[in-house]
Amino acid sequence: MAERVIFVCTLLLAGAYFWATENLPSLEIGDPLGPKAFPRLLGAALLITAVFHVLEMIRARKSALVAQEKKDPVDRVSYMVVGGVSIWTFLFFLVFEWLGYMIAGSIYLVVLMSVFNKGKWLMNVLTAVLFSIGSYLLFTKGFGVNLARGLLPF
Repeated sequence: MAERVIFVCTLLLAGAYFWATENLPSLEIGDPLGPKAFPRLLGAALLITAVFHVLEMIRARKSALVAQEKKDPVDRVSYMVVGGVSIWTFLFFLVFEWLGYMIAGSIYLVVLMSVFNKGKWLMNVLTAVLFSIGSYLLFTKGFGVNLARGLLPF
């Protein structure tokens, strides 16, 4: 319903622009296009926007019908993944100060990468550890930011 209201309002605004543009006085001197050129372009842009909006409404309706027919169980899996990542991130925040940035960050990234990049343990561990070390050095040495040291003496 909201999409239809937006469409109608866009058409009304374009119509008002065209009506007001035609009521502008035309001068014989000055710019050859006259004062009506920009408002006409704006009105045309509003009409084009309305057409694209209608096409988007049609496409959304078709995709909603297809999605309604399929009823994918992927939504449940997606919610579980988002929930798991949220809980894991909360746990990361809980141990961040105690373990320190490099240890907590490495463990956090290794677990997430193992979930999303299955079967590539060596690459996951190397990427997580090197990213944690590199970003720690960048922030502490490069930017002068104090990050949690935790269990490590440096």
